[in-house]
Amino acid sequence: MKIAQYGTAIVVMHALLHGLHGLAHQEIPVPLSLLQGLFVGVVVILAPIIAAGLLWTPFHRIGSWLLLGSMAGSLLSAIYNHHLVISPDHVSQVSFEGWGLLFQVTAYLMLIVDGLGCWISVLALRTIQPPEKAI
Repeated sequence: MKIAQYGTAIVVMHALLHGLHGLAHQEIPVPLSLLQGLFVGVVVILAPIIAAGLLWTPFHRIGSWLLLGSMAGSLLSAIYNHHLVISPDHVSQVSFEGWGLLFQVTAYLMLIVDGLGCWISVLALRTIQPPEKAI
């Protein structure tokens, strides 16, 4: 059950962090396209919450895979949108004052939290014992 606790803790941190980053997006404003909004809603917000719930059930293996997929998707999206492609969403294009400070800090913290989420997911998948086979 330690994995379920760690997974849930990282999902709570992830949700709070992405909520704050989303608030900064709105206030600056740095708008998202419809597809970006759908990706954030489904992969970044909804999937980790479902995964955390599944970690506490007999479907914990599915929850671990879902957590890994959602955290990896979130991490890759953050790297691509905030650190690689020069666009209004890139950290270099947002002022480091006011809401921009929150945007900048959360953009970097997402790398750490989502990376930890991936690590916890892999750890969960490695520690799950396969069911014993009947003879």
